[in-house]
Amino acid sequence: MIVSDIKQMANNLLSIRKKMGYTQAEAAEKAGISERTYADIERGSTNMRIATMINICRALQITPDDIFTIRTFKPYMPNRDNLFDKLDKCTRSDQESALMLLDAFLRTL
Repeated sequence: MIVSDIKQMANNLLSIRKKMGYTQAEAAEKAGISERTYADIERGSTNMRIATMINICRALQITPDDIFTIRTFKPYMPNRDNLFDKLDKCTRSDQESALMLLDAFLRTL
């Protein structure tokens, strides 16, 4: 169902941001807009331009559909067991490469 109420759109955006663990300041910075502008959009006190919406979507890794429709938002979270099953099907060399990449990533956190 498409959202026609700016307050519902704002609530969708608020819910998405919170589920992703970002503050308004972090979301605004990632989107390249001011914190005040982002806060106004999220409160539903102002409408956003298309360019702003695209920047917010890129920053939060969502689609406009996530903002403008009523549905449950679930960020992609791969199933750990499923990943290990896929890894088991790889060659030994590919497994070592994947584990080295994972190790390098985890060391950066």
